[in-house]
Order: sequence, then C-alpha cells, then structure tokens
Amino acid sequence: MTLRIATRADTAELWRVRYAVAENTLTPGRISDAELHAHLEEHGRGWVVELAPGRIAGFAIGDARDGNIWALFVDPACEGQGHGRRLHDAMVGWLFSTGLRRLSLGTQPDSRADAFYRRAGWRPLHIDDHGERRFERLADDWNPPDA
Repeated sequence: MTLRIATRADTAELWRVRYAVAENTLTPGRISDAELHAHLEEHGRGWVVELAPGRIAGFAIGDARDGNIWALFVDPACEGQGHGRRLHDAMVGWLFSTGLRRLSLGTQPDSRADAFYRRAGWRPLHIDDHGERRFERLADDWNPPDA
C-alpha cells in the first residue's frame, strides 16, 4: 500500500472508485476529465492510496484556491481499513501548509461521510441550498497526526 500524489495517469481508477460509492453518487460524465485534471494540476492537489500498480483503493482532492475539499472517496471493497483517514490527513495537512487558515466541504447529511468528518474534527455549520451539510476546519484546531 502506497500513499502518493495523484496524477492524470490515475484518471480511469479515480472514476472507477468515484462511481463505485453508494453515497454521494455521481452520474458518469457530469464532471469531465478536463475538470478533474484541472483540480489535480492547477487548482490544488490529489492523493491516492495505491494497493498495487494501477489499483487504487481511494483518493482525495483538495482545492488550494479556497480550501474546499473537492473529493474524498474510498472503494467500497476497501472501506474500514484506514485509507480514508490517511487520505484526509495528507490532504488537510497539505492545504494548511499552503497558508490557508480555513477549509470547507459539503456532504450529504446523516451519511457515513457526515459522521467521518465529525470524527475527524470538522465543525458542522448548516444545510446549504443544495441540501448538503457544510463543514469547516480551522488551521488553529489542526493537530497533524505526526505531531
């Protein structure tokens, strides 16, 4: 198992994982490869947990422009093994290292992701106009796992 920075060469595996999840589903084609690549290469950075060459257990992508967590997904067959938390911690640590003081995200209320972010120390804010629960994480409250 390797935690590494995602590249455009991971595109097919990122989509495979993204479309495999049971919550916060996405219709194929709604987000283009070009938009994905922009988030990986221009707007921020992504990480993958790679089980073997070409086989990804999960991925996370953070937007360094505004601190938005753009994606964090784990293949359902690989859940419960700590991959989500490893991806989360790498992404959050990097985003704060860029100088951001506040991160944000939205997810489906009362979902497993909602519970995950609460356990990871995110503060729930409100339900937005799209029905997502908004969360924030402040740099002052971040304790990196290696600290």
